[in-house]
Amino acid sequence: MKVEDILAKLVSFPVLGGDHNLEIIHWIQNYIEPFGIATTLVPNEEKTKASLHCRIGPSVDGGVILSGHTDVVPVKGQAWDSDPFTLTKKDGKLFGRGSADMKGFIACCLASLPTLVKADLKKPIYFAFSYDEEIGCLAAPELIEHIQKTYSENAKYAIIGEPSSLEPVIGKKGVCYVLTEVNGSAGHSSGIHKEISAIHESTRLIIWLENKMKELSQATQDHRFNPPHSTLHVGQISGGVATNIVADYTRFEWDVRVIPKDDIEAIFNDYFSFCKERELEVRKQFPDFTITNTFVHPPVPALDTKLTDDIVALTQKISGQNSWKTVSYAAEAGQFHEAGYQSIICGPGSIEQAHRANEYTTQEQLNECVKMLQKLVVEFSI
Repeated sequence: MKVEDILAKLVSFPVLGGDHNLEIIHWIQNYIEPFGIATTLVPNEEKTKASLHCRIGPSVDGGVILSGHTDVVPVKGQAWDSDPFTLTKKDGKLFGRGSADMKGFIACCLASLPTLVKADLKKPIYFAFSYDEEIGCLAAPELIEHIQKTYSENAKYAIIGEPSSLEPVIGKKGVCYVLTEVNGSAGHSSGIHKEISAIHESTRLIIWLENKMKELSQATQDHRFNPPHSTLHVGQISGGVATNIVADYTRFEWDVRVIPKDDIEAIFNDYFSFCKERELEVRKQFPDFTITNTFVHPPVPALDTKLTDDIVALTQKISGQNSWKTVSYAAEAGQFHEAGYQSIICGPGSIEQAHRANEYTTQEQLNECVKMLQKLVVEFSI
């Protein structure tokens, strides 16, 4: 199958982050195995989702993992000019949800299989396709652990095919989402002096987060990123039932994105300590006052690949781009890096097109990515 036809099939599976993905993963499995390649599924506990991995080539150390995710973000509320789950070609652009982020890379991997299986590979190339990346990179840790247990040899590299216009990405920020819930006391607003407003207390916490960001921006910077410091941001907040009632409950969700030099756990510990201080103080007036913090998903580590790492020169050579860049979005690259693989992000399409209406990649980007993978085969056949 041509890469465009494979992408059309992958786009037709409307698998959102959090959804069951067995239909698309079984299609990928059924595509790979006729080439004589054994695949392994890594299911979730409920057996409703699965990641997939496989090896092409010999069982020797030093291979490379090609990583992608099968889920996409929602299209609800977006003004699409075509069916987002039907690949639509116009003027060299291929429109469809996931065409850039990141089914385009998976399509290129699958389109390269005939070349891979015919090659005299001296080192193996692995496919690793996950689920639930778009809601917190949830499946990658188990997928990585399963790969390490399945194969007796050790891969050295990981190329994560997030859309980068095929420019090597050597760094990304770590990220985590947190839900904070505040429970105060309800009462008539005229008696605010006798009550504990969950909204007022939430405001104190939010100001602390903003001040913490200012503190971090002055303490540590990494000018490879824009902005060059760690950020904390409150994206959702709700609470209260009426203007004249003291709110007894408020919730807000916030994210922290850290440059590699900062310790995300230290930020959480400082925040949780401040929450505990507020609880101890406010309980002097209202003993049932509580602040509860819940991780929406586990922290996703940063990526900080050194320019001297072999993966940089390898990716620059096969992509034909001698440049490099960093990004602030989340990706599984940090998890592969943390697991011991020299990791880099490099894939077709632009991140500027991801997550928006009329998402697209281009035929040219897909063709160039296939060429990149063909060059990788040559490098691993020497």
